[in-house]
Amino acid sequence: MAGRLLGEARQQAEAGDRLDAIATLRKAVQADAGHDEAAFQLAYYLDLAGEEDEAISLYERLCDKTPAPVNALLNLAVLYEDRQEYSRAERCLRQVLDTDANHPRARLYMKDVIASRDEGTIEDAESDHIKRRQEMETAVTDFDLSVRTRTALKRMNIRTLGDLLRTTEAELMSYKNFGDTSLDEIKKMLAGKNMALGQGVDDGHRSGRRTALDRFRGTSQEAMLNKPVTDLALSVRARRALQLLNIQTLGDLVSHTEAELMGVKNFGATSLTEVKERLVEIGMGLRTIDE
Repeated sequence: MAGRLLGEARQQAEAGDRLDAIATLRKAVQADAGHDEAAFQLAYYLDLAGEEDEAISLYERLCDKTPAPVNALLNLAVLYEDRQEYSRAERCLRQVLDTDANHPRARLYMKDVIASRDEGTIEDAESDHIKRRQEMETAVTDFDLSVRTRTALKRMNIRTLGDLLRTTEAELMSYKNFGDTSLDEIKKMLAGKNMALGQGVDDGHRSGRRTALDRFRGTSQEAMLNKPVTDLALSVRARRALQLLNIQTLGDLVSHTEAELMGVKNFGATSLTEVKERLVEIGMGLRTIDE
């Protein structure tokens, strides 16, 4: 019965009826609590629907098994990281790496977890975390900006304070009709909050790597994300620019935008074209500002 319900839920999800799929999967899990595939799919759809607590509970139950399902460990690690529970996220990822030291997604996720942990956020109080998240979700339209500047940000799909902090000055200025007046206006507004453009750029890179992993999951490109950028056989000038940005792997590279690369001294349009062409050859591309 659980197998039949699982198939029905997949059809519902493919048709865009995710809530119906969740309801069907709940029935499947109730009918057979040991049906791991149904439990995993339910946890996955619950996470997408914002029901993190129930998703985590299901993933934790799956990960108590021996051996724990790799995909459940990876998804659980991401949820733990989002909650700043870095020690738990690291334990999940180490379980994967203990059996496959070169697992591309586990290695990239571990890199993100360690970076977040080392930023000193691990000891933040829960109330501070909630307050910061709410602040980052503040709409840019709530700030004292001119109509022209707000319109420009909207066209760039920069809708929240978090989006703005993940954007660099070079990226803003790379957009058509975005001039010095709007840039100065934004910088003055952020300075009043002791903030600056680009201070959240590392978050943007982590998000970019995760987006790439999700996009290429199950494909040949997934394993390539962990390969060194030297495999692209770029020119000396292009390689030096990537070194200045500490871009070591293809996963690092595709998490950057064109404007970030162009902001490096002596990295011009020729080098950018070269990088983009090499990425196209392997079915990849640079991050866009709305990713």
